Amino acid sequence: MKPGGSSGRLHALRFESQRFRLLTIVVGCFLISLTFLLSSRPDATVFSTLNPRESLEDARMPAMKMLHRSSSAGLTRDFHVDILPQQGDRDTHAHLQQSVDQTAEKTEWVKDTVIIQEVAGERSEEAEEAAERVTADSGDEAAPAVSSSFTVVEEKKKQQLPVKLQDAGEPARTPEQTVTSHSVDRRPLCDFSDFRTDICDFSGDVRMAANTSEFVVVVDPAAAAAASHKVRPYPRKGDATCMGRVTEITVRTTGDAAGAPRCTRAHGVPAVAFSIGGYTGNIFHDFSDVIVPLYNTVQRYRGGVQLVMANVASWWLVKYDKLLRELSRHAPIDLAKAGAAGEVHCFPSAVVSLRAHRELIIERERSLDGLATPDFTRFLRRALSLPRDAPTRLGDGTGRRPRLLVISRGRTRLLLNLDAVVRAAEEVGFEVVVNESDVGNSIEQVGKLINSCDALLGVHGAGLTNMMFLPPGATMVQVVPWGGLQWIARMDYGEPAAAMGLNYIQYEIAVAESSLKDKYPAGDEIFTNPTGLHKRGFAFMKQTLMDGQDITIDVTRFRPVLQQALHNLAAK
Repeated sequence: MKPGGSSGRLHALRFESQRFRLLTIVVGCFLISLTFLLSSRPDATVFSTLNPRESLEDARMPAMKMLHRSSSAGLTRDFHVDILPQQGDRDTHAHLQQSVDQTAEKTEWVKDTVIIQEVAGERSEEAEEAAERVTADSGDEAAPAVSSSFTVVEEKKKQQLPVKLQDAGEPARTPEQTVTSHSVDRRPLCDFSDFRTDICDFSGDVRMAANTSEFVVVVDPAAAAAASHKVRPYPRKGDATCMGRVTEITVRTTGDAAGAPRCTRAHGVPAVAFSIGGYTGNIFHDFSDVIVPLYNTVQRYRGGVQLVMANVASWWLVKYDKLLRELSRHAPIDLAKAGAAGEVHCFPSAVVSLRAHRELIIERERSLDGLATPDFTRFLRRALSLPRDAPTRLGDGTGRRPRLLVISRGRTRLLLNLDAVVRAAEEVGFEVVVNESDVGNSIEQVGKLINSCDALLGVHGAGLTNMMFLPPGATMVQVVPWGGLQWIARMDYGEPAAAMGLNYIQYEIAVAESSLKDKYPAGDEIFTNPTGLHKRGFAFMKQTLMDGQDITIDVTRFRPVLQQALHNLAAK
């Protein structure tokens, strides 16, 4: 054996001994760290055996969000307290949706509840103060001759529901609910910050005492102070004349569960309460004040919602029956009739009033479900079985002339030379149909007539609301009377037309085309400074500038408008 071999083996043994000592030190450090971690956090879980859905449910903790809202005028300060996740928040669109699938008469019933747990000491002082201001800001309005209310009883039993992630690209929809018990420690939620409407949105064991028009929420008196809110559920906030025709509904909390109204009928679906008083009976207000906001409010339930109506007119229900049936699978409750019968209806949740945006418009960025005006017009075409989703195009090979519908008014803002306008439109290349919109007309018949046309022409007025039945890509022409009314014409019909995907043309008449020239001297302020007269109020504007004039269109001046309307229909 060579001396060098023995020396090499000795060197190798020393090297292996060093590696073993190093490994021993590393393992020892790891064990010491692990022991320290477990001793400092005994509830920590090192290895999880839960499936992904269970882990997601455990990780999901409900939160209370306080939104401080101020009015544009700075006169009021309201807080929106949101405990249940409000689906459709566009900034947090990848949210969680609870679902339990059950099959009953081809209907998917889904439980939708959130267990709210507030740990003592964790609620911030700011949240406490904000919640107190919610209570302080509500219930100040004097009760009118007609009043109504709802009751919510909150139960302690927790429900553990499986959780399903919703695709971020789809607007959130809340399906029909069958929750029979909730543990939501909060008072009714009311938001008074919107310029058009006040709205309350709350959940729990909700009891509607119809005879007092009241929704009452029974809460744990140790967890929440009593609160009371009064709401007129119609989106013409600030219009005293209109809102005086709307039943006031009370939403309040109580800690006396035994004294809460006893249910005569329990519903497994949410309630949405609103009024069809106000200015309904005029097609513009029927849609802008009720049907469009109603769609925006209840579409998330996919028919699984109970409509509760105040100030019901039977003819209105008959006229819009098809649309109401598409929005809810349940016959609406007439609040007055239910009250006369002493009924108490109980729900898992309720919304009092409707989510209204601008006139005839649903703004996607404000909609809780990411809805927009085109979604509503598609809903109309589907509900009324309107066949056309696109207008006739020039040069499409069919040889058909585009169809123009002229709305003829019967009482005010008359188009005095209607025959001359019809001839000019036919000379340009339109097939012309003349129709006088009437409140008694069947909505299905009107919808089918308008949908068969490619352009619509009319003087500023409620009849232009029918443009919503036109196929997208059609053209709407509004004739604006004299008097600086361009802004209201654009707000009521111009902006909605664009939101519906229509081409919009606004024709503003000259003094020579107005009958006002025969009523006032040439130098009168009505001609020299008509917008200055707007300071006298809308009633004066309506009486003098809208209902007080008729129109004789200058056909030569108007012909380019007709040509533009036809050009809009050129094949693309």
